[in-house]
Amino acid sequence: MNEFELTILGCGSARPSVRHLPSAQVLSYRGKLFMIDCGEGAQREFFRYGFNLNRVGHIFISHLHGDHCYGLIGFISTLILQGKTGELTIHAHNDLEKLLAPSLEYFCRSEVFKVIFSPLPVKGGIIYEDKSLQVTAFPLKHRVPSYGFRFDEKEKLPHIDKSAAEYYQIPLKELQAIKEGADYITPEGETIPNKKLVLPPSPSQSYAYCSDTIYTPRIVPFVKGVTVLYHESTYTEEYSEQAKDRYHSTAAQAADIARQAEVGTLILGHYSSRYKDEAQFLNEARPIFPNTLLSNEGMKFRF
Repeated sequence: MNEFELTILGCGSARPSVRHLPSAQVLSYRGKLFMIDCGEGAQREFFRYGFNLNRVGHIFISHLHGDHCYGLIGFISTLILQGKTGELTIHAHNDLEKLLAPSLEYFCRSEVFKVIFSPLPVKGGIIYEDKSLQVTAFPLKHRVPSYGFRFDEKEKLPHIDKSAAEYYQIPLKELQAIKEGADYITPEGETIPNKKLVLPPSPSQSYAYCSDTIYTPRIVPFVKGVTVLYHESTYTEEYSEQAKDRYHSTAAQAADIARQAEVGTLILGHYSSRYKDEAQFLNEARPIFPNTLLSNEGMKFRF
């Protein structure tokens, strides 16, 4: 069963393009929606793909360049117009509050909806946690403070061994306790050890987002072994010097990070508007890391 669903709302870089929208994604996990970056047009794409505004509780902003956060004020305004109640937590560099708060006060007043700013720790660390999911921020290397995000599904409960459950005629009401580690005591008083009643759990899944950043192997430990990695690939190797000067990465460099980190799947994005055909990104990345995909608006990836 797929627990995560990633939807790309925008995968272009800073310069406006008719091909792509600025950075924005929605990661769905067990009924909860997490937005990652919120460039212009994010709310339009959010509605285009049928998401429910009331399920968004957290937005993660990688850094304070406009193509990653200019869509916030419009998105929040729409949340209020739609009658959203409760809270919305924005995880971002601590400068965002002083930049956005005056606009929220002017345009987005609400008595029943609260926006909470949660500053990202300078050196990174755990920034969100619930009973089944943990989100960690880690520093990238860009022209301004920039962060990647890693979403880790916590270890799952084991599966009930159906043959054992049938053999011992275990009542349904006992199964959850057994999954949580309890032994089973038969009506005759015999104790059946838990290890005889369960099978290993399904593997936990994980997702990491890295945009924007210059090529830097220091991020490898932070994304090691993730199921899916989204890594910016603003340029191809033809423009590697420009990528270095502007603190961005090439497709080959993104693939090298994926290879070193031994991830499951690499998704490329944040394309420069100079490119009219992204196939060249794949041609560059796949010889280094074969399981590479191109992002595009509307792309859904389940894992």
